[in-house]
Amino acid sequence: MNQRIEQIAGRAMPLRGDDIDTDQIMPARHLKCITFDGLEAHLFGDQRKPARARRCLHPFDDPRFAAAGILLVNANFGCGSSREHAPQALRRHGIRAIVGESFGEIFAGNCVALGIACVQLPPDAVQQLQARFEARPATSLHINLLTMTLALPDMTLAISMRSGPRQQLLNGNWDSLSLLLQASDETRARLAILHSQP
Repeated sequence: MNQRIEQIAGRAMPLRGDDIDTDQIMPARHLKCITFDGLEAHLFGDQRKPARARRCLHPFDDPRFAAAGILLVNANFGCGSSREHAPQALRRHGIRAIVGESFGEIFAGNCVALGIACVQLPPDAVQQLQARFEARPATSLHINLLTMTLALPDMTLAISMRSGPRQQLLNGNWDSLSLLLQASDETRARLAILHSQP
């Protein structure tokens, strides 16, 4: 059984923009890797390098958000291709939850398989949070998947999430590969029974 994920707490990083696709999150030239190790260094690589040249800071380069484990995004985040490298890199960077207006369906499923909760808020609430963390990045945010609430020191908001992924996180059965590996003895036993039958 994987770890049950009921609550995620920490600082948050605002990342503004609608329709941020998986190619922006993880450029295609980095998909040749054999393992996912080190992918986090290439997150938003095609945006971060030009930003540095203009002496601007992309949120993933901004030291104010270095300790953030929660990402605040807008509409249709993670749309586009199904590449799992995008959520893998986010997870390796330290992202444990994404709060957004909406998500690409395959991206959200890949996130759940890594234990990353993708929860939704209305657009005005997301934008309010983004502005708040841009102004006060040291603020703590608390996501509770049991009560489906997002709490700040002075306010609480109702969040939403599809029931299937939510139950996977709450029950600790979000990583299907780990579940299969944990049941390897039982799988071998069942296969032996099948092969022994005439």
